[in-house]
Amino acid sequence: MPPVVIDVREADDLRDVVHEAAQAVAEGKLVVFPTETIYGVAARALDPQAVCRLSVMKGRKASQPFTLAVKSVDEARDFAPDMSLLAERLARRCWPGPITLVVDAGDSESGVGQFPAEVQQAVCPAGTVGLRVPGHNVILDVMRMVAGPLVLTSANHGGEPPVLSGVEAAEVLGDEVALVLDDGPCRFGQPSTVVRVKGKQYEILRAGVVPEKTLARLASLMILFVCTGNTCRSPMAEGIARRLLAERLGCRPEELDDKGVNVMSAGVAAMSGGRAAPEAVQTMACRGIDLSGHETQPLTEPLVRYADLIYVMTQSHRQAVVAQWPGAAERIRLISTNGADLSDPIGGPLERYERCAAQLEMELRKRLDEWGI
Repeated sequence: MPPVVIDVREADDLRDVVHEAAQAVAEGKLVVFPTETIYGVAARALDPQAVCRLSVMKGRKASQPFTLAVKSVDEARDFAPDMSLLAERLARRCWPGPITLVVDAGDSESGVGQFPAEVQQAVCPAGTVGLRVPGHNVILDVMRMVAGPLVLTSANHGGEPPVLSGVEAAEVLGDEVALVLDDGPCRFGQPSTVVRVKGKQYEILRAGVVPEKTLARLASLMILFVCTGNTCRSPMAEGIARRLLAERLGCRPEELDDKGVNVMSAGVAAMSGGRAAPEAVQTMACRGIDLSGHETQPLTEPLVRYADLIYVMTQSHRQAVVAQWPGAAERIRLISTNGADLSDPIGGPLERYERCAAQLEMELRKRLDEWGI
């Protein structure tokens, strides 16, 4: 019996399509989904019979694992509780998106260890598991309605070219799948980049959408300083931190990006394109740091998501950032190691800016070891 093909672009109510797909997956059927890369076929990870049918369909060797599609970085930790800081950094910055991270699966107490034996063999035959959050709302909506993650693989037979449309998937797989959700051509039209991460190192196992140069940038350490208007405290902290890091790495501040380190600043109430306070520029110039080209920027979701460590100047700054982005709470710290607020010098005499800069440098020297460099 040929599969049911639903063109999601013509659906009167996409929720009905999502419900139908979720029900099919829950019943142990194989379903073809659009993703941002290529079309994939999925089975529920808690259903060993469905996963076995997926293995038979692909004709895949037991040593070739399937990807485990999860809903979020938080869920990924359930299946790889020992994810390194680098793995979490890439996951936070790239998901949902076209990167599959291969990480150690952990012991028998991890989520993978709780799968039926057949499923463990399919996704973790050698102690590692490939995790991905697909960048397509349809499959993500279905995953939110299904218990557990999905076992996901490309919608083709082993050794055949990837499938880039739902119609093509239905023709290739025929009655081996029950349902095909067609959303037209895929956004990227090539597989995800598969990256093995172990500790502080990564290796590209399969080239894909994300090129090596971009991956190197995504893997870099990012430190973000936040104040109110991004005109004095946070840009001064940025400038001092860049100099301290350059000294430690034996390079010039402008070469930090090439060393895999990115330092930025922003303000919770900043406007875009403003300048640093003249007193801040003068204070930093006396320290050999040029703030004349600084442009203010507001704190945004991408900045918060990308930052590994976020240093704020006051408790009220921390409260404001956590209120808007509660998931970032564990990465947000007061700049002062004793928990005290760092006073705003704005509107004060030059001496106040100089005291602020001296306090910033003292605190940042204490923070250097936190950055793992």
